[in-house]
This record gives sequence, structure tokens and C-alpha cells, in this order.
Amino acid sequence: MKKKQILFLTQGALIAALYVVLTLFINAFGLANGAIQIRISEALTILPFFTPAAIPGLAIGCLLANILTGAVVWDVIFGTLATLLGAVGTYLLRKYKWCAALPPILSNAIIIPVILRYAYGVQDALWFLVLTVGAGEVLSAGVLGMILLFALQRYKHIIFKN
Repeated sequence: MKKKQILFLTQGALIAALYVVLTLFINAFGLANGAIQIRISEALTILPFFTPAAIPGLAIGCLLANILTGAVVWDVIFGTLATLLGAVGTYLLRKYKWCAALPPILSNAIIIPVILRYAYGVQDALWFLVLTVGAGEVLSAGVLGMILLFALQRYKHIIFKN
């Protein structure tokens, strides 16, 4: 295996592990799933700004976190897809630093409310779920994610070597 491939796999695996650990931590407070969720692990969805290895890392991390937190199969599938789409979107917008958090915010605010409504039977109005999930994602990916982006930017040449 080439050095570049090993680095890619290692970065992806570390990001997946971080996503799982952060989700399990916030799940202890009941904030990882549900109509009101502040999944702090979603702050990591800005990492494709630095490395494409974050894309599979985030998807695998979300998949594992959803399984470990007892999500229903539709949440495991489509919740993971929401994170994957957000990560791909962040990677595609990596030239626009201030847009890095928009794809995960939008993908989760659109997909997760549908999962909550139809897979979990949450009776709140769909528009309300879009607002609550969107607000949680703004806090996680928008605020925490952008803080993380600016904190890591100084060290990107060390942490995210190509």
C-alpha cells in the first residue's frame, strides 16, 4: 500500500472514530437523536474542507453512531446519507471557506425531519422539525464546525498532509 493510501485510510478511520465517540457522548444527554438534537459530532462535517478522507470517515462514523445509538434502519440508511451528502457538499465548496457548513446544515435539515416524522412517528409538523433539526445543525456544523475550521486552519499542513 502506498504511503498516501495509508494516510487517507488513517485519517478517515480517525474521523469515523471521533464522530462515533462524540455522538455517544452527546447521546448520554439525550441530544444525539430526536426532534431536538445537537449532535456535536456534526461539527466534524467541515473536515472535507481539509481532506477528502473525511468523506468516507464521516459516513462510516455516522453509520456506526446511528447503529450504536439504536436508530431505526431508515435512520441508519438515510441519516448516514444526509451526513454523506453534507460531507461531499463541503468538499465541493472547499474553495469557499464561509460556505463549508452549509451543505451539512441543509442536507440534515431536509432529510432528518422526514426520518423523524415517518420512521419514528414524531407527530410534530414537518416545518417544525425542519426548524428544530436545522437549528441544532446550525449550532453543531455552523457554529462549532466553523470554530473547528478556523482552529485547524493554522495547523492544516501538519494535520492534513497530502
